[in-house]
Amino acid sequence: MELLPNINFQFDMIFADPPYFLSNGGISVQSGKQVSVNKGNWDKSQGFEKDNDFNRRWLALCREKLTDNGTIWVSGTFHNIFSVAQSMTELGYKILNCITWQKNNPPPNLSCRYFTHSTEFILWAKKSAKSKHYFNYDLMKSINGGTQMRDVWTLPAIAKWEKSCGKHPTQKPLPLLSRIILASTKENDWILDPFSGSSTTGIASTVLGRRFLGLERETEFLEMSKARREELNDIKIKHDYYQRISKYADTNCMDILEVREPEPYYGRDLDIE
Repeated sequence: MELLPNINFQFDMIFADPPYFLSNGGISVQSGKQVSVNKGNWDKSQGFEKDNDFNRRWLALCREKLTDNGTIWVSGTFHNIFSVAQSMTELGYKILNCITWQKNNPPPNLSCRYFTHSTEFILWAKKSAKSKHYFNYDLMKSINGGTQMRDVWTLPAIAKWEKSCGKHPTQKPLPLLSRIILASTKENDWILDPFSGSSTTGIASTVLGRRFLGLERETEFLEMSKARREELNDIKIKHDYYQRISKYADTNCMDILEVREPEPYYGRDLDIE
């Protein structure tokens, strides 16, 4: 809320993983152990009205920082995604898809009193109904074996190899962010993540030759982000990340996913007051 108004710049894509308001004292399973679902004060609900107001405010700021042909992706569960969708509609966004991310390795439901939670949702929207947007349809079709990619994606949750520098409590998997980035951006495009956490969006952007700005207020997660980015200075690690990401792409797309540094860029310069 404080930093975005000072950025005199617009981004080609935004990925936002805002608070889900899930920290309500419940329990879950992690690595075979019972754990609390509480992530921190930042994830606690402040009540219906305040939660809605929070979503409207950050989405309004992000819309101002989106290029006319840019798109935004917002992740969530039923706890927050309906509020996000309503706020988007009120602000003038045009929702393009609601992606259902089906996890192939979800934690079990301990209470055995309702269905196991195995999905999250990702809203994809453009700035307005009249604006154009970029979609790499051919690549997504190729990744999907030659048929149109649907709005249900079966991908794993975060893997052990993604925790080399520690684990953020709501960390998203690199294959998921890589697909989002490949679908809606070109090389050298600028990507913003206003809730960057441990910067999975930034790591995927770097591996795929995009440019990234992340905002994060927790020092612990900033240090984790820094360590993850410095890992990529080792070309072997960077190539390993690329190979792991490529497992979720058709072999015909390997040349598109080739690891390389971004080409010299003479377009917009990021301007932060």
